[in-house]
Amino acid sequence: MKIKEIIVVEGKDDTTAIKRAVDADTIETNGSAVNMETIEKIQLAQKTRGVIIFTDPDYPGQKIRQTITHHVPDCKHAFIPKEAALHKYGKGVGVEHASPEEIRRALKDAHLMMEDTVEVISQDELIVAGLIGGPRAKERREKLGKLLKIGYTNGKQLYKRLQMFQISKEDFGQAINVIRQEEKNE
Repeated sequence: MKIKEIIVVEGKDDTTAIKRAVDADTIETNGSAVNMETIEKIQLAQKTRGVIIFTDPDYPGQKIRQTITHHVPDCKHAFIPKEAALHKYGKGVGVEHASPEEIRRALKDAHLMMEDTVEVISQDELIVAGLIGGPRAKERREKLGKLLKIGYTNGKQLYKRLQMFQISKEDFGQAINVIRQEEKNE
């Protein structure tokens, strides 16, 4: 599988994992303190081939994603579930630990984030769906992120992420129904 866009990853081990899974070029941020030289490379890549941001499913990965999105709008975003990115002996989480199949799936499902969108899902709907402020809210948000392929977010970021990916009420409702059905079957 050949990827046209350049994939932005955190480090060398991520590049190795990406190249095991697909034929692609990468730019490494070398950690969460993304410097302006790296931002300029990503800006050029976005102009010439397009960019997919593919960072680890953890706080530093989210911080890198936000920094790049701030400086380089209109990048695609690939997400991998946290459990698919765990080291087999529990020594960390990262893209480098994901299987080639998971990496290919995440790249296939890459989304384009949109900044100026029409409101589709309200904060009240998130509360009613049990995604904010309830005893199982975190677990539901994790499941929702997987089903909609938008990655995990905390309660504050969920609303924004749903808007940025322009998740429709219909898709949101279907995902919530799946989550509720799974909970009934537990």
